[in-house]
Amino acid sequence: MLQNFKAISLSYKKAPLDIRELIALDETSCRQFLQTLKAFIQATDVLVLSTCNRTEVYYSSDTDYSQEIVKLLGITKGIDNISKYFDYFTILNEHDDAVQHLFEVAMGLESQVVGDMQISNQVKVAYQWSADNETAGPFLHRLMHTIFFTNKRVVQETSFRDGAASTSYAAIELIEELTTDVVEPNILVVGLGEIGADVCRNLKDSGFKNIKITNRTQAKAQALAEECGLEVLPFEDIVQGLKEADVIVSSVARETPFFTKEMVKRLNVLSFKFFIDLSVPRSVEADLESIPGVLVYNIDTIQNKASEALQRRISSVPKVQQIIEESIEQFNDWSKEMMVSPTINRLKNALETIRQEEMARYMKKLGPDEVKRLDNVTKSMMQKILKLPVLQLKAACKRGEAETLIDVLNDLFDLENQSSEVNH
Repeated sequence: MLQNFKAISLSYKKAPLDIRELIALDETSCRQFLQTLKAFIQATDVLVLSTCNRTEVYYSSDTDYSQEIVKLLGITKGIDNISKYFDYFTILNEHDDAVQHLFEVAMGLESQVVGDMQISNQVKVAYQWSADNETAGPFLHRLMHTIFFTNKRVVQETSFRDGAASTSYAAIELIEELTTDVVEPNILVVGLGEIGADVCRNLKDSGFKNIKITNRTQAKAQALAEECGLEVLPFEDIVQGLKEADVIVSSVARETPFFTKEMVKRLNVLSFKFFIDLSVPRSVEADLESIPGVLVYNIDTIQNKASEALQRRISSVPKVQQIIEESIEQFNDWSKEMMVSPTINRLKNALETIRQEEMARYMKKLGPDEVKRLDNVTKSMMQKILKLPVLQLKAACKRGEAETLIDVLNDLFDLENQSSEVNH
């Protein structure tokens, strides 16, 4: 039976930021890691998900490959002693637990900011990488499409996605707190990936006026500036932008910090500067705080703020869990039916062989019209004969009794031999 889905997860619940950023994978690394897993472990339905809060691998196999996966992750990231981080990972070797976990992650129930809207898109992208790298089988395809349908139900039937209680919105609330005593604070957003762009949109909606944005790719900055009515700072002028800014929001994607102590020291800070680092790995050196007047907040300090939107989301959690439960039940019915589909196909083939052999005995004596009528009649008879066993098999699946019926059908119609004859 298809009951061998597993997961290995490193998330903010067990691993601090310095561990998560060490192991986080960018798009290139994710794609490379999928190929590595494909080559070195005997598994199907492989999905690799890496965000600022988690790095996870899902796979189908009868074997527990969690230790091998961690070692291969170490090779991909160039970490020689990655085994010492093994205890930070959560291992889900029970099929139902792994399925449940992926649903809850994709819906945002497992996010640091509950209901974070970005995660559903990140899961979609991870699935696309699996499809591109041919590591997604029928099971994962069906599971992911069930998850996407469940997500639509959550949006339509609950308040779980209402408001803007995402990581980026939590950052806005932090900016509001930090700048309470600053008249029209100057804000600089550096790095305009998904989270950086969200911050810009939320800043504009929150009424902040003096916002500048900058990005290595000027075209991306220009497009977002036009969308949100913001001012673009040329990337080469970033030092001047830092001097003027009260708050610097950084979501720069790179392996090493972009904002270093040496760089900020040269600014000769005369008033408070607040760095909000939304990147994993971190893009702001933690020891910037040793510079007088500089305060650094990383993604782990962006707390779950009790906004109205967040409270609505929290109150919607039981309904979301109910929808997930219903979806998993429907998915499990399909999974069980997958178990009997080979038997159904063998039974169809066995009956079709008998039909074709009997047809062949009479076709020479019949005209074209009679052959056509005979073909139609025998096909119809075969479908009616098949209907009851197929229904009974599917019903037995739901009762967990399919194996007995499969054995009976195999014995009655000698289906195992039929299958080997077809293959030869």
